[in-house]
Amino acid sequence: MTIEKTYLELSDVESHKFYEVTLADCELTIRYGRIGDPGQSKTTTYPTPEKAAADAQKKIKEKQRKGYEAAVMGGRSKRPVTRRVITSSPSSAKPSPLLWKFASGDAAFGIFIDDQRCWIGNQQGKVFALDPQGAVITQYQLPEGVKCIVSDDRWLYAGCDDGNVYNLNAKIPHIAYEIEESVDIYWLDIYDGTLAVSDAKGGLTVIDPEGEIQWTRLSPGEAGWMVRSDRQGFYHGHRKGVTMYDPSGRVLWQQPTDGGVLFGWQEADTVYAGSGGQKIHAFTKTGTGGAVYKCDAAVFSCAAGGEYVFAGDSYSSIYCFNQQGDRLWKLGTGCGTALSMQFWQERIYIVTSNGYLACIDVSPQAIAAAQEGVVPKAVDLKAPTRGVVFSPTTALETTTDTSAGVMVECFAVGSKLRVRVISPGFNPEWKVQFPRQLRELGAKYMVEEIQPAANGDFYRAFGEIKKLTL
Repeated sequence: MTIEKTYLELSDVESHKFYEVTLADCELTIRYGRIGDPGQSKTTTYPTPEKAAADAQKKIKEKQRKGYEAAVMGGRSKRPVTRRVITSSPSSAKPSPLLWKFASGDAAFGIFIDDQRCWIGNQQGKVFALDPQGAVITQYQLPEGVKCIVSDDRWLYAGCDDGNVYNLNAKIPHIAYEIEESVDIYWLDIYDGTLAVSDAKGGLTVIDPEGEIQWTRLSPGEAGWMVRSDRQGFYHGHRKGVTMYDPSGRVLWQQPTDGGVLFGWQEADTVYAGSGGQKIHAFTKTGTGGAVYKCDAAVFSCAAGGEYVFAGDSYSSIYCFNQQGDRLWKLGTGCGTALSMQFWQERIYIVTSNGYLACIDVSPQAIAAAQEGVVPKAVDLKAPTRGVVFSPTTALETTTDTSAGVMVECFAVGSKLRVRVISPGFNPEWKVQFPRQLRELGAKYMVEEIQPAANGDFYRAFGEIKKLTL
């Protein structure tokens, strides 16, 4: 059997990808992904070797028209990846009222909580969705470690070490954004489809819903661990404090912090920056300094809700303050340093250096009992060893049913592929935010839901996507 292999790469300011075509008689295998990663592959069998060869040449020429060139595998290196240095020590404080803890298997930064699900993403790329009692509902396996899990209205995303941001709102986690290869990602946030990425150099990069870079700015300090965004702009935390940019990239204000910023949280009118200087600094959205919340060690995470502000330090302790800055209590997590946290309905949920997602009762009654040394017996949960695990793929389920969902189609604007709605009742001039790796010129798709963006003249795809075959 004769095997022909063609290996191409595209490496520029926006992309760092490979595309490999392997032809073996009637079989054609396409492998693609980011340079330095194994990537994804798909094998198709044709009726004759001639048909397989013709399709192989067609695919190669399509990639060459897009700028891909012949290359030697291994000639270019993988993207840089930096993780926060974790110095976690046991807490000397009394134990917190821990209700349950779920062992994910590795240190975790990704967390998101709502009424239905509790999400954790760890450094092995594992993502679990649990019910409020800690039982696993869904699990994903992403290609690399999870930096964070962020929500944007109804949409939920996981940002990973491979530079991809995955949409978690469907059974299969499709790539929603691809971040420039040269960016050493520290954190990210998404607002109304616009992605903001902070990096190791103290840079902030803003990417539009089509995945195209809008602007990049370098803040005064390096190591931008914090980025939060809203309709007013972007709040970037770095070693010298917090810088706010408006949507166009213009600096609106800058404020110093005591120690470099390690984590950030925002509420409607306030930004909270947790620092290595053992403090949380509060700033109004217009840049006015507010209360300062003093901890006993470097602040690795923080959160706010209602009348309270919470913090997690490097000694596996969590704190609660009132909004004025008075410390109300300090207790031990019992399961490692809280690397991220979220307050939800009298519970603090944390993900930790030991790989746990933990639920802690912070109601006044539970805290009063814990301060007296009385805590509940925590339920100890572990990740399942079996079960269905969903991984990213570009293979779509097909359908002939046009009655369920909204029909969209892929079309060309110059050299770029775009998506528009063709079902009645929608504006056909508006583009649809749609996974770029799923776009195929002329193809039609059925999408579970299409929703207009809050502040833009475009639509967003939500839920399951199926390729339409008529």
